[in-house]
Amino acid sequence: MATAYRPYEPGTEPRGHLVPAALKAPFQGRVWREFLYVLTSLPMAIVTFVYTITMIALGAGLLITFLGVPVLGAALAGCRALGVVERARARALLGLEVAEPEPVLGRRGGRGGRRGPVAWVGALLRSGTSWRHVIYALIHLPWAVFSFGFAVSFTAYGWGFTTYPLWRWVFPRYMDEPGLQVFGDDHGHNFYLDTPFEITVTCAAGVLVLLLTPWVMRGLTSVDRIMVSGLLGPSRLASRVWELESDRGTVVDTA
Repeated sequence: MATAYRPYEPGTEPRGHLVPAALKAPFQGRVWREFLYVLTSLPMAIVTFVYTITMIALGAGLLITFLGVPVLGAALAGCRALGVVERARARALLGLEVAEPEPVLGRRGGRGGRRGPVAWVGALLRSGTSWRHVIYALIHLPWAVFSFGFAVSFTAYGWGFTTYPLWRWVFPRYMDEPGLQVFGDDHGHNFYLDTPFEITVTCAAGVLVLLLTPWVMRGLTSVDRIMVSGLLGPSRLASRVWELESDRGTVVDTA
């Protein structure tokens, strides 16, 4: 099962260090690791989703032949392998420790030793853990698309507005405009951020967005933590069943 995880939570600092900690929070490594996790989630989700849909559809279509069952088994085995990568990514970037799920049951028999690939494929198809990996592959993509777009936009606007006084000179020099255009229409009604007051307000808004970044990243990755620990880790019931099966197999072999 997932171990206890207590990362930095904005707003939990001692009273005497509240302001300095809040100002330093956007620059902490934890926030950037969570941002990197969100960025890498999108390509991983695309690969996992495409693989899962392709293999499941191919296996279901081939069920009228003897090839359908092994293809479905390969699909589930691939999903479990991708789950290993996802757990490693969550461990490295989120500090989330998720135990390996219970192994596939049915690889060993009582008298005959190893049952072979047929029994192993059957155990894969009966394994609830394997199908939870499939569910993760299907629901992770839409969430990854949303979190990627939101995190990138939020971060880009925060840093862009904060540093606006440093790069505003690009507009009058190279674009023949007084500043960043906020509004414009065909009737010549244009609004630019070019006065000292507007530049100051823009910079202040950017700082506010940056200060909210730790909460945003924590909120986005909290959903990922729930999905990884709930769908890619071992279930308590299945772990107990596997322990009982292992104990019974040991007793039978010993007898």
